Amino acid sequence: MTVVRRALPVLVAALLLLGSAGPAGATGYRYWSFWERTGGHWTYATQGPAFVRPDDGAVQGFRFAVSADSADASRPRGTADFDTVCAGTPADPGTKRVALVLDFGTRSDAPSGETPPARRTACARVPSDATTADALAAVAKPLRYDANALLCAIAGYPREGCGEQVSAGGKRSGSGTDRGTGGGPSLGLPIGAGVVALLAGAAVWQARRRRDESG
Repeated sequence: MTVVRRALPVLVAALLLLGSAGPAGATGYRYWSFWERTGGHWTYATQGPAFVRPDDGAVQGFRFAVSADSADASRPRGTADFDTVCAGTPADPGTKRVALVLDFGTRSDAPSGETPPARRTACARVPSDATTADALAAVAKPLRYDANALLCAIAGYPREGCGEQVSAGGKRSGSGTDRGTGGGPSLGLPIGAGVVALLAGAAVWQARRRRDESG
């Protein structure tokens, strides 16, 4: 009982920290997700576009939407195949062609006061060692990144914001730029749970140490 009583203040503080890890009612994040097309299906990319070096003939997609995590993320809409997108771009030695699908999302996903552009495709011809980010820069400027290299805007959309957390009412509730380039859920909740476990263990250990010293 003494152990529990001594640990209780630390546990309460940890639980308060956990409760503040994410705003109440938050449902997701508004951001550009990155996809790779394989076998006629979109697959959520496991790396950011600055790290992927697609082969000639690859199809890559970007979708702007509000998503809770990679499992919940909205895929680029419509069909897309390399032969159609890059039909007018012949092969050239020393370069590669990457078909890009840019889906700017729906009005419900758009930040307040902005209208999403129409979905479009583009064929980027880039050096053979170029990344997907290089291909994107070749056909969809202006791009905007934040200080953590998170992709914030493609072709100037949206005008502001970057991975912000969105509440149940659809309003921005804080920056989500600490989530990394892959795009996904806030780390606040798992980090908060880890802090609870860590502090709880520390509190129990400290209480036992004091008991042993007093005994």
